[in-house]
Amino acid sequence: MPPHTSEHTGERIARYRKLRRLTQRELAARASISYSMIAKVEQGAKPSTPAVIAAVARALSVQTIDLTGQPYLAELQADELDGLIHPIREALDCYDLGADPEITPRSVTALAAEADRLCALVRDTRLRDAARALPALIEEVTTAAHAAPSDEAWRVLASTYRTAYDVTSKLGFPDLCVVALDRMAWAADRASDPILAGVRQYLRSLVYLRAGAYRMGQRLVTVGMSTLAEADADRVRDVTTGQLHLGAAVLAARSGDRDTAASHISEARRLAESTGEAGKVHWLSFGPTNVSVHEVAVLSEQCQYAEAVQAAQGVAIPEGWAVSRASAHLAEVARAQLWIGRPEASLRTLQTARELAPQQMRYHPMVRETVTGLVSAHRSTPGSLSNLAHWVGI
Repeated sequence: MPPHTSEHTGERIARYRKLRRLTQRELAARASISYSMIAKVEQGAKPSTPAVIAAVARALSVQTIDLTGQPYLAELQADELDGLIHPIREALDCYDLGADPEITPRSVTALAAEADRLCALVRDTRLRDAARALPALIEEVTTAAHAAPSDEAWRVLASTYRTAYDVTSKLGFPDLCVVALDRMAWAADRASDPILAGVRQYLRSLVYLRAGAYRMGQRLVTVGMSTLAEADADRVRDVTTGQLHLGAAVLAARSGDRDTAASHISEARRLAESTGEAGKVHWLSFGPTNVSVHEVAVLSEQCQYAEAVQAAQGVAIPEGWAVSRASAHLAEVARAQLWIGRPEASLRTLQTARELAPQQMRYHPMVRETVTGLVSAHRSTPGSLSNLAHWVGI
């Protein structure tokens, strides 16, 4: 567990910087970041961006979670979510033990419906409900797949591992994310499903995106697209390919390659025009809305905050769209609003995101960073902001 979880990211950066006996200017030079940026982030005056966190982590030879403070154990304990992690860890470890003689599995059709239900819970940000039901489902599907192997059974097992990735990533357990993705690859290979294998590479690239290893993330996207080329040419392949382009756009933006980022956004938009909204195709939320949302994210990653806020004004979230994606988009907009000097608008946006997806936003590092910046921006903290800061653990 990262120490001093009550600190904000800037304070953790300062602490690790001093341990390395570096000045702010020396750290800025090592991380290829401006001195003023380092100073503002350490003070908590501005929210640190994921790109800044990743660059500083590399310069200090620490992990990004050491700087963000994840997992937020005090809040996990308060929400009674900490006790749900160990059963998931155990369930992920039974993959090669064969059929459990004490489990009589349901039909593959019934198990597929239950796996879809858990995917829907995650998209609705009902993380506690999904985490509580997940270990038993993993164990049941594992037994079903070993007892009567079939492509469909292995596909359902891969889906449960994907949900394990979603839950553990949102709660801040990157070690379990990697294990879940390894298990997903194992099941997808047995299902002989190139689409699942491509989805897995996309999710894997996001792990490296969060860690700041952009070149590795881009390589994974390339491998994922090559894998998808083996699948039948249909809407499902287009949706998955489009989502990989969106991931590639953010990776390129983080690494400072604007032209490549724009190219990936353009290709994703072309695919979205033919697929339409496809929120339930492997639960990727791909479509015109997600392309627009990623365009905002790409602008924000390039520190074009005014342009990001302006682009966000043109984003219309359709009814029934994934709450998890909508709330993450609002968190991105709130950060951009704070950067361009609109703290009141940023606070309102964060409040909306909280109302929309309370569990996800409570554990979102970008939300914590923005709230820290909002507290710093106010001479006196209004009650609504004080409440929000207490809620996220600041």
